[in-house]
Amino acid sequence: MAVLIDIESPEHHLFKDGDANRAKARLEQPNAIADCLTIGLINNMPDSALIPTERQVFDLLHAAAEDIPVRLRFYGLPSVARSDWARQYIGKYYADMDGLWDGRIDGLIVTGAEPKAPDLTTEPYWRAFTDIVDWAKDRTVSTVWSCLAVHGAVLHADGIERRKLDDKCIGIFDQEKMLEHPLLEGVPTKLRIPHARWNAIDEDALTAKGYSVLTRSAEAGIDTFIKQQNQSLFVYFHGHPEYDAHSLLGEYRRDIGRFLRGESECYPTMPRNYFDHQAEALLAAFERRATAACGTALAGSARGNEMFARFPVERVAITLTKPWQGAAVQIYRNWISYIAARRAHDLRAA
Repeated sequence: MAVLIDIESPEHHLFKDGDANRAKARLEQPNAIADCLTIGLINNMPDSALIPTERQVFDLLHAAAEDIPVRLRFYGLPSVARSDWARQYIGKYYADMDGLWDGRIDGLIVTGAEPKAPDLTTEPYWRAFTDIVDWAKDRTVSTVWSCLAVHGAVLHADGIERRKLDDKCIGIFDQEKMLEHPLLEGVPTKLRIPHARWNAIDEDALTAKGYSVLTRSAEAGIDTFIKQQNQSLFVYFHGHPEYDAHSLLGEYRRDIGRFLRGESECYPTMPRNYFDHQAEALLAAFERRATAACGTALAGSARGNEMFARFPVERVAITLTKPWQGAAVQIYRNWISYIAARRAHDLRAA
């Protein structure tokens, strides 16, 4: 079943393939709209990740929906700092947030904005973000909080503070199912999920406030957890089940660029359990050259930029796979099925 994209302009990148064009044609049929689950994506990712995040979520929902029709609608918080290009892009392709506040939506996915301050409550978008948390409790059947949005959601809802890690948690980590739950039906007992974050949340703090941890990693800590918040089931993905095979590579390369420009003092941690041995050797050799260059005060110089251009992205990209795909699709399939069942129940009860 195609995911129907709720965008008027046919120029959007998701309309360039056949499935998306068919989805748009079906969206113009009133019966198709009436039968759809409406899922909103509040895309707070950095400008460079706006379009990739749309594609990742679209592809994941498309693979998971099966025979349940889904209408996908994009939103963006105006208070998230954006370039002129990104503001124009959001203005053209995203729905107005005012329309969200006035109604209901079946499901919601909220991504995190990259924090600029240690204290989340001082971020410019904090007030708008907390409004989303409060609104979603009674205006959605279920809401997914993704990675950095998890930290803000649990802080606002239950006062649970995140803690800074000594090193970035980045890589693909083995997870184990901790509870049997409908969201994990058909998911293997052991699965793998990518993580990329500088902060963590203590499991004991969550369970003390009534959260249920569904999956966790011996290396990366808690992964997926849930809590019923008023009328909505809140689902928290500490990792990134939506990522494509190259997402961690892109983030690692971005962090290397920051180091070479002198924006970061430490060379970034290589993603764990992600590259094969040959790729790791190539990247370790690049790190030695880069740290030697920066040791001679070349960070941010033309030579540093030249070194960044020599990063072996194509040579390592061809080795990458997506071992979390099956589990991610099944979890989202279960999430969509949960929303559909709840909506059908509510319609019968009305």
